[in-house]
Amino acid sequence: MTRIDAKFAALKAEGKKAFVAYIMAGDPDYETSLEVVKGLPGAGVDVIELGLPFTDPMADGPTIQAAGQRALDGGMTLQRTLDLARAFRETDDTTPIVLMGYFNPIYSRGVDTFLADAQAAGIDGLIVVDLPPEEDEELCLPAQAAGLNFIRLATPTTDDKRLPRVLQNTSGFVYYVSITGITGAAEAQATNVGPEVARIKSATDLPVIVGFGINTPEKSKAIASVADGAVVGSAIVSQIGAGKPVAEVLDFVKTLSDGAHSA
Repeated sequence: MTRIDAKFAALKAEGKKAFVAYIMAGDPDYETSLEVVKGLPGAGVDVIELGLPFTDPMADGPTIQAAGQRALDGGMTLQRTLDLARAFRETDDTTPIVLMGYFNPIYSRGVDTFLADAQAAGIDGLIVVDLPPEEDEELCLPAQAAGLNFIRLATPTTDDKRLPRVLQNTSGFVYYVSITGITGAAEAQATNVGPEVARIKSATDLPVIVGFGINTPEKSKAIASVADGAVVGSAIVSQIGAGKPVAEVLDFVKTLSDGAHSA
């Protein structure tokens, strides 16, 4: 059982919804992002999504693209991202970390080397948005053999024919993308999300967590009420990008987590 599996089992036993927070590793610099990550559990975050900076993102909107560029400009690399996770693990051995990014840096490092290093650094799961199920042998299956969850995205365009393939080797949780488009492009609507979450849950026992388009405590509560939890990324990253003090960023995260947990 991974930390992700254990966390969702504990939340289910408590009758609570999950709150997942995304930040870009190294934004605006290594030290600040580590301080934010270390503060996330105290702000009510159940699972941390740690963005891996990459030069050519596909699913990320302008806010997260800018964060990735700031991190890269500051010298952030895959190795430094793993170093950050390892530093977090020095004081927190229970909060799950999901590394979210693209395959190129992983491929360049070598899959086997990357998986060994990620596991040693305390990474619990991967979201690699540019690897479809047809490429499971590249990373998904080796990752699961190494004890890491491989989390897949389902979207509004994932129809009933495609869904079983998407779910086939998914573990940890299913990440449902609430909108058709990039991060931060539109607001999620619970009335649209609810039926889609129910459709996915009829095909899997995994928790279904909803992200994209959630930017307020009210929206966090509304989306969590029709799913197993909510993910917020761009709204948090924009606070960091605006140069807000870490304490203010974490206070904002707390309002979002309170929203999800009150669902």
